[in-house]
Order: sequence, then structure tokens, then C-alpha cells
Amino acid sequence: MIFAMVVIGGVTRLTVSGLSITEWQPVTGAIPPLSAAAWAAEFEKYQQTPQYRLMNSGMSLAEFKTIYGWEYVHRLWGRLIGFAYLLPFLYFLARGRITRRLAWPLAGIFTLGAAQGALGWWMVASGLADRVDVSQYRLVAHLLLALAIYAVTLWIALGLLAPSPHPGPPPLAGEGVRRVSGGRVGVWRRGAEAVIALIALTIAAGGFVAGLRAGLTYNTYPLMDGSFVPAGYAQLQPFLRNWFENVAAVQFDHRLLAMATAVAVLGLWLAGWRAALPRPARLALHALFAVAMLQFALGVSTLLLVVPIPLAAAHQAGAVLLLTAAIFFRHTLRRPRLDADASTAI
Repeated sequence: MIFAMVVIGGVTRLTVSGLSITEWQPVTGAIPPLSAAAWAAEFEKYQQTPQYRLMNSGMSLAEFKTIYGWEYVHRLWGRLIGFAYLLPFLYFLARGRITRRLAWPLAGIFTLGAAQGALGWWMVASGLADRVDVSQYRLVAHLLLALAIYAVTLWIALGLLAPSPHPGPPPLAGEGVRRVSGGRVGVWRRGAEAVIALIALTIAAGGFVAGLRAGLTYNTYPLMDGSFVPAGYAQLQPFLRNWFENVAAVQFDHRLLAMATAVAVLGLWLAGWRAALPRPARLALHALFAVAMLQFALGVSTLLLVVPIPLAAAHQAGAVLLLTAAIFFRHTLRRPRLDADASTAI
């Protein structure tokens, strides 16, 4: 559900639908307009926003209903996630099926989910007064918190599904394959963590691309306006602003990070051929490599085709899938231990 939420949020952004609902009503907002008068009232509120006056002046009610629908689904799905998480959590907690050690992280996830709702409204509010869209800074914060919730949930779920990792590397897979010692497993863990960090940084950069709609320019690859580094990269002062507010710099940074991520995953995958990794880790590494190459292809295609919505949504989904594969690979390399709490919870 969280995975789907990120994708729905991406489509909401791509269709410029996020400002169509101008109020935050966590309870009553779950009910959509049900009459012509209610629709007219919602449309009138939207017509007071800068986005309508400067971008969508003359929009019909039917067109408004389309963008309203995406934002409504986005908010409704968030509410459904809350119910799908909280009700079973309270039920299993009341029946003693969740230990205290596990209960605190699970309660923390719900708290982060509630904070995400508030952060989402804070993001929307930035586009209702003096802008035609939301702040790219708040957009990226909203995206990264969603991914943090996803990553923590995934890690805990993997621990519950496989509480006892392989106690050591398997026997040699064949002639010429080096056995992975305990120290080298530590190197693999650090490598996996570095890839996760690089993926997260690339996604954050992609959030700034989305926030500035930077993908609609420089639609060539690998050069940007005939150069590897675009001429306008450092046009803003102080220089740091270029990383977050300059369209050329933001797109270049995302490209560079994406290439670095692809190279890092490729290097990790090639190194894996000579290492006797546990079978789950080897399979996870192959999956990580495949998803990384697919995501890179999706990114280049999205750019060259000038960000068609279906392809751009697939690219955002691919980013979450890549993060999933990297987390899963790292999880297969965790230290041997018996997770009694997880076993009890199951």
C-alpha cells in the first residue's frame, strides 16, 4: 500500500492535481462532493488559487473533477493505509502477539505515518498563496519521509519473515570462487549500505527535478544543450542554491547521481561473481542489478520522450523498486542472530 501511495503521489504531481483540494480535513475530507452544489463550492475554492488564475484559467468543471479525483484518491489512500495499519496493530497488541521490543518500532511507524499526513498538508499549503505549485523543498521532504516509512516497514517485515539469517557463507560454489570470510561480509554490508545511500540521494535529486519540472527541458542524452555540464549550471548565487533551484543544475545532478548509482550496482554485481555469497544474497544481488538497469533505461526514456505521464510514473515506481531490491540485498547480509521477538510475534 505504501508503494502504491508513492506511485499515486507521483501521478498526482505529474497531472498537477495536488492543489485541487484547498483544505485539510482529516475526518470529513474522506467524503467527496456528492452534489452539484458541493462540486461548485470546491471549484470556487480552487479558482481563488494562483495556480488556477495563472495556469488553469478557463478550466471547465469536468476538467477540475479530473485533477480533484487524483488528489482525492491520494488523500483517501493515505487514510486507508492508516486504518490498515492501526487496527491490526492494536488487535495483535491487545492479544499479546507483539512483544514490547517489537511494539515500539511498530508504534513509531504509525507516528511517522501521521506526521506524513501533516507534512503533506504543509506541502500543499505552500502552493495556495504566492505560488502556482508547491515548494520543491517541501515536496522532497514529503517524498523522503514516505520512503523512510516504506524502508523501515520493509526492514521489519523482512526480519519477521526470515528471523534467522544464514550463519555464514555457504561452501565454495566452484573452482576459482573465493570464500567470503566474516571480515569480507562486513565489506559487503558496507557496500550495500553505500548503494542504499546513493539510491536515496538520487531519489531526492529526482524529487527536485519533479518539483521544478526540470525534466521538460534538456531532453537529450548524454549531453545537455551540447555539453556534458550545462552552461547555466552555476548561474545562481550563492552556489548552493543551484542544487535546489536551478533547473539545469538540478537535472544534471540527478543524471550524474543516476549514472553513479548504475555504476556502483554494476561494480557490486561484478564483484559478486567471485564471491561465495549465501544463496539468498546472490539472488538478491542479481535482482538488484536487473532493477538498476531497468530503472536507468526508464529514466533515459522518460527524459527523451519529454516526460509522458505513464512512463514517468513507471520511473518513480522503479525508484521504489530499486530501493526495495537494495534493502533486501542488505538484509540478506545481516549478522547471524536469533530474533526471539520476531519469532514470538509470528
